[in-house]
Amino acid sequence: ELDELLESNGVEVKYAIHPVAGRMPGHMNVLLAEADVPYEKLIEMDEINPDMPKTDVVVVIGANDVVNPAALDDPSSPIYGMPIIKVHEAKNVIVMKRGMGKGYAAIENYLFYADNTRMFFGSAKDSLQKLVGEIKAL
Repeated sequence: ELDELLESNGVEVKYAIHPVAGRMPGHMNVLLAEADVPYEKLIEMDEINPDMPKTDVVVVIGANDVVNPAALDDPSSPIYGMPIIKVHEAKNVIVMKRGMGKGYAAIENYLFYADNTRMFFGSAKDSLQKLVGEIKAL
């Protein structure tokens, strides 16, 4: 519903997929297909990353380590060198998570504290419904 609402208002919507996101490789692709997201909107990490600096808003749902900038700029981090989706380069980032819990690597995610990031706590379903309601109210 959010996708349709945004596109009806002239917004281009894409879905960035990290190769290791989900419980196993390809898991997120399957979940998005089950949600009727068109395959052509699923964009691989290496293809979407160059677009991030010119992206107005990124909505991150539940991701942690795969969007953690420590992988790029903190040599002491256990995830240093891991490829990430560079959402931190977007103008605005909304992160939807249940809380400030750590990911599989058990480290803080500096993205959550960045000036261009807003945290939106709650279940993904409830948070998306609230976001849709707010956009409809505009």
